[in-house]
Amino acid sequence: NFDYPYLALSVTDFWRRWHQTLGQWFRDYVYIPLGGSRTTRAKWIRNVAVVWLLTGLWHGAAWNFVLWGLLFAGLLLAEKWIPVLQMLPGVLRHGYVLLALGFVLFRAESLQACGQTLRAMFGGAPLWDADALYALRSFAGVLALGVVGATRLPKRLWKRLEPPPVSAALGPVLTGLLLLAATAALVDGSFNPFLYFRF
Repeated sequence: NFDYPYLALSVTDFWRRWHQTLGQWFRDYVYIPLGGSRTTRAKWIRNVAVVWLLTGLWHGAAWNFVLWGLLFAGLLLAEKWIPVLQMLPGVLRHGYVLLALGFVLFRAESLQACGQTLRAMFGGAPLWDADALYALRSFAGVLALGVVGATRLPKRLWKRLEPPPVSAALGPVLTGLLLLAATAALVDGSFNPFLYFRF
């Protein structure tokens, strides 16, 4: 369902890789029935906007999700109309994708909370303070695992395990250990309800 989305070099590529079954559902049951891209430019813009507005509302009935969906409609349309975005060097394209993802807007409890977080991120708060250093020390390992796990490196290392029966036997064991570790981390943490419980 996810095909290394954090390696994407465009927002369009990111959404082809991210939550593929949801994207395919919206394509097959909303975008194509509306006419898809085989229509006038105005209707195509409408189709993209409707799909992403509904994608936002699918995640939750709040203004931040509406704006999140419309943000991606705008970014996807911009990538079609501004070809220079696809001519940038790969590092710049990748950086643009990571900056454009809008997960602050997605994760915020409200538009006000989103605004406060964005202000803090862009100069409204000190770059380093005791809380930031504590969080960095506490989550450095998880952050490093996340960065490495978002690449193809773990899969390549896994394929190098020999002989094949060893990797086949280790798979369920390692998956079980990972499940136990994730469960222990959730139990150990403070109250943190699953994101979709809000909806």
